[in-house]
Amino acid sequence: MKIAIHYVNDINGKTQSVQLPLSDWEKLLNRLKKYLKIKTDLKEAFDQVAQLRKAKSKKITLDNFLNEL
Repeated sequence: MKIAIHYVNDINGKTQSVQLPLSDWEKLLNRLKKYLKIKTDLKEAFDQVAQLRKAKSKKITLDNFLNEL
């Protein structure tokens, strides 16, 4: 994704802000939301794995689980 970015500098040449087209901003936000959803889903999955590892109940393999479906 190529974004047309415009930098706004102060009188000393220090960058103060960045401007980009609204359409690019919306695309960027949508992409960020997707990444955050993936991150949330992965965190939940790792938390579930940690809980299963701590559980004292009988474990089931993935093959056995799928065969029961």
